[in-house]
Order: sequence, then C-alpha cells, then structure tokens
Amino acid sequence: MRRALLLVLAIGFIALGAGQEADLFSPLEDVYRLIHTYYYRADQVTDEQLLHGALRGMIESLGDPYSAFFDPEEYARWQESLSGEYSGVGMEITIRDGKVTVVSPLPGTPAEQAGIRPGDWIQAVDGKSTEGWTLEQASMAIRGPEGTPVTLTVQHPDGTVEDITILRARIHVDPVRAEYLADEHVGYVRILRFDFDTPAELGKALYSFPLDELQGLILDLRYNPGGLLQSAVGVASFFIDEGVIVRTTGPSFGSRVYSSHGNSFPNLPLAVLVNEGTASASEIVAGAIQDHGVGVLVGRKTFGKGLIQEFVMRLPDGSAIKLTTGEYFTPSGHPVQDVGLEPDIEVKWPEGLAEGEDPDLAAALEWIHSQVAEPAKVP
Repeated sequence: MRRALLLVLAIGFIALGAGQEADLFSPLEDVYRLIHTYYYRADQVTDEQLLHGALRGMIESLGDPYSAFFDPEEYARWQESLSGEYSGVGMEITIRDGKVTVVSPLPGTPAEQAGIRPGDWIQAVDGKSTEGWTLEQASMAIRGPEGTPVTLTVQHPDGTVEDITILRARIHVDPVRAEYLADEHVGYVRILRFDFDTPAELGKALYSFPLDELQGLILDLRYNPGGLLQSAVGVASFFIDEGVIVRTTGPSFGSRVYSSHGNSFPNLPLAVLVNEGTASASEIVAGAIQDHGVGVLVGRKTFGKGLIQEFVMRLPDGSAIKLTTGEYFTPSGHPVQDVGLEPDIEVKWPEGLAEGEDPDLAAALEWIHSQVAEPAKVP
C-alpha cells in the first residue's frame, strides 16, 4: 500500500511537471515518514488509511459538493444505489450554499412519508451538525441498515425547524410508472430516476397505451433527482425526432453534442410536469423538449443542477474518485446550473388542497385538450 501512496504522489509530479512541482508535493512524503516515525499509535494506522485520507483531502479541498472520494465500501454502496435498490430513507440531497439540502424525496419512501420536502435544510443527523460536511459524508450518515432509526434536524423553507425520526427501509425504486387515463385519452408516465434501464422501461410504457385513441402524453418529472446522462439522452429521443438533446463542455473533453437516437413514437401533444425537485438528468430531458418545441413544461421552476460527474480514477483496492468534469447546456445553449428551467405554464398550488387533487396534472390535461389532438395512428 505504501507503493500505492507513492504512486499517487508520482501522478501528482507527472501531472504538474518536474522541478518545483516535485518540491510542492514532497511534504506529503515527509508527513508519511513523520507519522511512521513519531506518531504514538503508528502501529494502529494502516497505509491504506493514510492513502485514502490523502485522496479524500485533495478532493474535499476543491470545495465542489459533487466531486468525491469513495473508499471501497462507499463505492460499493453507490453502485448498489444505481440498481434502484438500497437501504436508507429514500431521498436525493445536495450541498447548496454550504448546506445539506434536500433535492427531493422519492415517492412512497420513508422520507416522503415522514414529511421531508424539496428545499429542506438538514441541519443535523442524529444530533451531529452537518456544518462543513461533504455530500458523501451526509449520504453515508443518513443511510444505514434496514429497520434502524435516523433523526434528522430539518429546517423547512418556511423557516420552521423540527426533528424528524425516520425508520430506514429497503428502498426499491422502479424508474418508470405508467397509467392510461382512459376518460381523457391521455397517457401518463412518471420517471423517478434515470438508470441504465430507464429508456427501455419508458419504451414499454409508451407502447402499452392504445395508440388508436391516444390524444396526448403527460411526462411527470417532478421530484426526479436525475441520474445517468446517457439515460437522459435515450429518454429524450422518444420525443425528439432529430437534433441536439444536450451540449456539454469540460476541460478534458472540450465541447460535445449528444443528439437524438431517432424517434418512432407518434408525435402527440406533450406536457412535462416539473417543479423545484426536478434536477440534473431530468432537466436535460425537460430542456430538450422545451427548446425543440415538441412539448410544454408545466409547474414550477426546476432545481438547477447542470454539472456532469464521472469516475475518472479507480484504485486496485476498489476505491474510486468521482469528479465534476463539465457543465451541460440545453440545445439552444441555455445554462442550467444554479439557474434552472422556467415552465411554459406556471402553476401555483393553493393551500388546503383536497386529497388526490393535483393542479399540475389538471393544467396539463387542460393544455392537451386545447390542442384538439387527432388520435394517433399506429406506426
């Protein structure tokens, strides 16, 4: 493992060049020797711990909430979450203005049932202040074994503060849910996250609708925290016949353009439901649909996460480094990061809604019917 630590130092020298850069990083080697020579419990500290600490410290010094170092256990848990099943409370978080902030709870999860809402500031986890925490520190503290409790001290957007105790559960998230609204002749599809299987599941949902009577589609991206970029491109391709889906730029890959894979599904009036919990990959899809004019956004302004993360380094022990490597823009070049997307039809939710009432859905259905859609023909 000492060899691995020296390898990391060598990479630093190579990346920066010889000469004074080597002198810049030489204190790392000096500290390594210092610990093994003088630290009174040096026999209790492994080279792996020192290596991971050095890597984690370098990444944390970037001040980027989306870049992270994962030790082998953390990386395994992250991979597990991509499968759509993990043990936790079921919510997406980020760091905004230095605060651990909820992007959105996932529907039907303990977090949603306990009253966690988009925009909540998590001030403490089990009594420990989250001040100065990284995104990964917060995620690991909130997750835990199924059946165990976690208490979150939460400040809601209206300023009220409360302790919310949530029992962790096995979280299973189906990426796509669909329903045919027969009385309206409208297909409703909700995408909860953008995983490897999301485009294929969306295709199954769309072609399950009776195309001979279908008059419109509703794509629900509310409280969708995002996921994989390629998944977003695949989803958007079902609604955009040709052209750019998203533009990206970054120092390592320059400028890239991701285009539609081609669409064989009938072009129908399309309403996309969005809100403050619509983020990342879901904003890619919403932005592409809006820019191409193939649908309208209904609801409220989206979250505004327009950054790209990639795993750019894997170590032999199973640890990994995730870095923010670029930013993305809508097809017309509109930035998303810290800006979000404005809806075409803004919907304000009144207080005291009856159970089951959904003003966003009602506004979407009204717009679809206003288009006087002709039933689609089977392609």
